[in-house]
Amino acid sequence: MNRPAFRNWQTVQEEVLRRIHAREWKPGDLIPNEADLAEEFGCARATVNRALRTVAESGLLDRRRKAGTRVALQPVAKATIDISLIRQEIEARGQKYGYQLISRSLQEPPAQISGALQVPTTARMLHLSALHLANDAPYAVEDRWINTATVPTALNETFDTISGNEWLLVNAPYTHGEIAFSAAAATKEEARLLGCPLHAAVFVIDRLTWDHAASVTKVRLIFAPGHQLRTAL
Repeated sequence: MNRPAFRNWQTVQEEVLRRIHAREWKPGDLIPNEADLAEEFGCARATVNRALRTVAESGLLDRRRKAGTRVALQPVAKATIDISLIRQEIEARGQKYGYQLISRSLQEPPAQISGALQVPTTARMLHLSALHLANDAPYAVEDRWINTATVPTALNETFDTISGNEWLLVNAPYTHGEIAFSAAAATKEEARLLGCPLHAAVFVIDRLTWDHAASVTKVRLIFAPGHQLRTAL
C-alpha cells in the first residue's frame, strides 16, 4: 500500500485530523513527537511543527513544552469576532442607519481610562459620546476615548457626520487589542438615550486597541435591550 506524500504542512494537518477523528489518537493520548512524525511522513520537522500548531489553535491538541502534545480531552471550539462598522451591521439587517453625536471634548481621562490606555492622567484625550440608530430607534450608545498622541489627525475631525467607530477603522491602523462582553444595568443617562427603563439589562462591549506599543482607543458600546451577538464556530 502506497503511503501518501506529505509534501507540505497542509497534508500533514489533514492526516493528523484524520487520526484524531478516526480515534486512532484518542482524547488524552500522547501523540508521537515531531521528530518521529517527520521521519514517518518523510518531511521536515518544521513542516510537522506548523501542522500541529495549526491543529492546536483549533482546540483539538494540547501542546505543552517538555510535556509533549496530547489530543485534547475537551476540544474547545473557537469563534472569530470581527470588528465591524456599526453602520454596516445595521444595514446588513435591512434597516436604515442613523447617527447622532452627543458630545465631543478634549479632556483629561479618568484614572480607569488612563490606566487602560497607559497614558498619564494629565494627558488630554479626545472623548466622544454618540448614539447609533436603526430605523430611527436607539441601537447603541458609543462612549469612546481616543489617544491623540497616537492618532493626532482625530483632532481635525468634528465627528458630526461620521462616528468614531467608522472613522478609526478607516484612518487608524491597529495591530492588536482586547475585547470584553458583559451584561449591565442601564444608567440613568444610558436609559434616556436608549429609551429603556432605568436599570434595564443591556449588552455591553468594551474594546481596547493598540498600534504595537501605543494605545489607539478605548470604547464602551452599550446596546439597547434585546441585542444579540452572533458569530460562527
